[in-house]
Amino acid sequence: MTLEVKKFDTLLVANRGEIACRVMRTARAMGLRTVAVYSDADANARHVREADEAVRLGPAAARESYLNIEAVIEAARRTGAGAIHPGYGFLSENGPFVEALEKAGITFVGPPASAIAAMGDKSAAKARMSHAGVPLVPGYHGDDQDDALLKSEADKIGYPVLLKASAGGGGKGMRVVESGDGFQAALDGCRRESQAAFGDQRMLIEKYLTQPRHVEVQVFCDRHGNGVYLFERDCSVQRRHQKVLEEAPAPGMSAELRREMGEAAVRAAREIGYVGAGTVEFLLDADGSFYFMEMNTRLQVEHPVTEMITGQDLVEWQLRVAMGERLPLAQDELTITGHSFEARLYAEDPEQDFLPATGTLTRFALDLEGAGLDADKVRLDSGVESGDVVSMHYDPMLAKLIVHGDDRDQALATLNRALAALDVQGVVTNRAFLQRLATHPAFKGCELDTRFIEKHEESLFAPRELTTEAYAAAALIGLKQLSRECESDSPWDRHDGFRINAPHTIRLALCATGHDLTRAQAPDAEGVVIVEGTRETDADPWQLVIGDETLTARLQHLEGDAVAVTLDGHRRRLQARLGENGVVVMADPSGETRLFWRRIDAIDHGQHEAESTLTAPMHGTVVALLVKPGQKVEKGMPLMVMEAMKMEHTMVAPADGHVESFHFAAGDTVSQGDVLLEFAAEE
Repeated sequence: MTLEVKKFDTLLVANRGEIACRVMRTARAMGLRTVAVYSDADANARHVREADEAVRLGPAAARESYLNIEAVIEAARRTGAGAIHPGYGFLSENGPFVEALEKAGITFVGPPASAIAAMGDKSAAKARMSHAGVPLVPGYHGDDQDDALLKSEADKIGYPVLLKASAGGGGKGMRVVESGDGFQAALDGCRRESQAAFGDQRMLIEKYLTQPRHVEVQVFCDRHGNGVYLFERDCSVQRRHQKVLEEAPAPGMSAELRREMGEAAVRAAREIGYVGAGTVEFLLDADGSFYFMEMNTRLQVEHPVTEMITGQDLVEWQLRVAMGERLPLAQDELTITGHSFEARLYAEDPEQDFLPATGTLTRFALDLEGAGLDADKVRLDSGVESGDVVSMHYDPMLAKLIVHGDDRDQALATLNRALAALDVQGVVTNRAFLQRLATHPAFKGCELDTRFIEKHEESLFAPRELTTEAYAAAALIGLKQLSRECESDSPWDRHDGFRINAPHTIRLALCATGHDLTRAQAPDAEGVVIVEGTRETDADPWQLVIGDETLTARLQHLEGDAVAVTLDGHRRRLQARLGENGVVVMADPSGETRLFWRRIDAIDHGQHEAESTLTAPMHGTVVALLVKPGQKVEKGMPLMVMEAMKMEHTMVAPADGHVESFHFAAGDTVSQGDVLLEFAAEE
């Protein structure tokens, strides 16, 4: 069935968070009424507050709300929405959804279902691209999904290989396999992720290039046969195949290579009868060769950098094409001006293997004026505001910080100043990690490839040199927390080191990485700072021993996360807050450090507990139990898999031994800190 193209005056945005707010911004500027949809978890979310109307879809689970096709279409009918913009993720590349909209007489702001189907099956897409003369990476894209055959094909291609979900995208169901020994475990994990994210377990295998760059081309096509490319973006800096920093144009691109890649991208789009905004992703090898990876049949997360260098609003282009209009500009009318970067701000903890973080944003602000930044050069696309709650149910991205400069160096300097001016409190984020990336000498020198973070892991995660005041603030917050937990009317009920006729003394170990605290008392424990706190009564100041310094210390809480630390009468102000696993300290504008603390005096039972239990590192859902109670396991062996914010996390054995019992089953929801299992270490 072909849908008759027609104008519309009301747009429903079938998404949430940052992209929903961004689409509605352009829609309002075009004079359109906007409709938001939401789950129970998002009833008070920013995109709901900003829309003209909002309709509840269902419970928090995406499959019962944002992925519920019938509920989304009914919301459009109830509000008179003539068109639906899917954003990215959720239903944005769902062919049956597009077909359902066609039957309902509602315009889909995106490509036809046939184009989505052509690129949604990555194996079939490779064949179409080969027919269109688009270069391909060597690999296996067949229908036979037998485990032994897939392993055999991987062996033929040669390791390392990349396993990818055939129906996937966004890094879901994708893993690098370094050798044949790890193939089956990686295949099982990819299939689980792919099934959960896309309802499809089919895999394809590609040769994994060791030093490629990820360069993608923005294409646009209308219903009148016109197609253009709006140049390229470099997205090489990635973590777990998810982009972290993007820039446009790609550094080091010659005019000839830009034209070749652009024309190949347009050929790819025309091959499948594409309409609207799409992105053709390539791997660019060091010798200048490039290979087709996939096509995302939607608006990309990183589209703002293209908007910055071209001066075009890509969402406006989408809406106009959906109304049947021709592309606003021809290829020879498009030009590149300056350079742009985008940094993705996530609610996650880089110091804990990027575990997703949840909580309430006590403050979320970007002070451009205070940082001396030009509002025309800095853009913050956000789906949250101060006071909003970050839940476990959806992707952890909070916002995108986009900057523009006359050249790459100027844009990079603006990015660093803007990151420093971004004030996020209440939830752990990757802001400081983004600063370390953006100031890294290799990144500044354009030494880019898709393993950038892996190659520079040691320097990117090097412990920050903290001041005595920072350690004192973290220790005082920890001591205060311990004292609060141990409050009692009777000294006999206290378990905080209280002794009759003796000073109250507690010893803490502080470290920037939690796992190092298990060896806190070892003489060679690197990066661990021991702090001893003593005071006569609760009203007295603490006497802190930090290294070889003994200091009289007081801590005063100011507004927000600001604190004042007074050491021997010298008062200093800094940012510090108690988190679920430690203290986050910001002693200077350049970044923050998460300090984990553990009590190491005589009454500490933490090590025994760590050996006998395993706790959930974040809120999430149990996906699979990988061993049986009583089964003997070795240290580091996977025990169970959790999923949070669309990513899997594997819990491993802390030592040789066996699991005595699991407290949760597959499908159960757990909270951060819940005891997942009882573990018995081998004696």
